[in-house]
Amino acid sequence: MTTCPFSRSDPPLYKVTLWPHRSLGKTGFRNTMLLVIVGISIPMLPLILTTHSWKLLPFAIVPVALLYLFFKRNYRDGRLTEELKLWNDLITVRRIDPDGTEHRWHANPYWVSIGLRDQPVDNYLTLKGNRREIELGAFLTPEERASLKAEIEDALRALDINA
Repeated sequence: MTTCPFSRSDPPLYKVTLWPHRSLGKTGFRNTMLLVIVGISIPMLPLILTTHSWKLLPFAIVPVALLYLFFKRNYRDGRLTEELKLWNDLITVRRIDPDGTEHRWHANPYWVSIGLRDQPVDNYLTLKGNRREIELGAFLTPEERASLKAEIEDALRALDINA
């Protein structure tokens, strides 16, 4: 009987959870939206209650609505997470997309190779093993991906596998 590698109960020797950085919190979002609404409304003040105000209203509402929708989409995309766990005999990566779809990868750490190349983006980080190659931390900056590669290599070296 084969057990699922993602349902291990023993604690991993190394664990990291990655998620996209969000620099604008809820208060900042609210303040930005208010600032945009006020900024768009000020030029329209002299036209209030004239026939011209109705003609210009769509040009004020559409940008505010689009900005709101783009912010909401950005926050939804921010729910993406990737979790890497490392044991002596197993390495797993679990990615949960914003829509809840889960992608899984696992391999024996002895056979895993870590790649960092400059194509298709700077410091493109990959893990290769178990006949598959996966991208890790696509949403991270190139410097963060390089740092993550060093952390994973240190964790693997601590296992005396890739020393």
